Amino acid sequence: MTTLILGATGGIGSALTQLWTADELYLSGRDEAKLQALAAKRQANTLRADLGFESQVSRLFGQLPESLGTIVYAAGSAYPEALAQLKAENVRQVWNANYFGLIWTLKYGLPKLAAGGRLYVIGAREDLTTARGFSQYAASKAGVARLLSIARLEARGKTLTLVLPPAVDTGLWAQVGKVPKGAVSPDVAAQAIVDDRSGAGQEELRI
Repeated sequence: MTTLILGATGGIGSALTQLWTADELYLSGRDEAKLQALAAKRQANTLRADLGFESQVSRLFGQLPESLGTIVYAAGSAYPEALAQLKAENVRQVWNANYFGLIWTLKYGLPKLAAGGRLYVIGAREDLTTARGFSQYAASKAGVARLLSIARLEARGKTLTLVLPPAVDTGLWAQVGKVPKGAVSPDVAAQAIVDDRSGAGQEELRI
């Protein structure tokens, strides 16, 4: 089974690279040095790409085998800012990582996903994004949920799963200042996805 992990250099993505078992594993991210370090541990293939650019996503999938068993969209970004202080470059980065990158992944990835294949997308629980400064993160993640609900209508025979973890102790929270109480480790979230892959498949995976 060939697997592609997008956002492999992030917290959950990195954990997945260590836990995932696949005949052939492809890792993608923006940080080349981190990608190479992760790949060396797993003898995986690396494909550097900025998912916010359609041309880079198109080129990425053009380098992959014709049939993929699993795609995991673990890319994401958050720049907590009050609406009055929003910076355009931060807003673009949040939406590119959380939403637009997923659009291009669906456009170019679904045709390569084999019948019976799975696509996992890291989402966010609504009750955990109702904090000051999280307008763009919350809105983009809400958009992801609706996007997947329509994409499922066009992906017959393939399972698109929205993963809804609790707060996860990743670098995202460094931008906020502290990790929320009760946050789980990236390994917990990653293991839940790995375990689900061996099951029947579902539209929502609440961890």
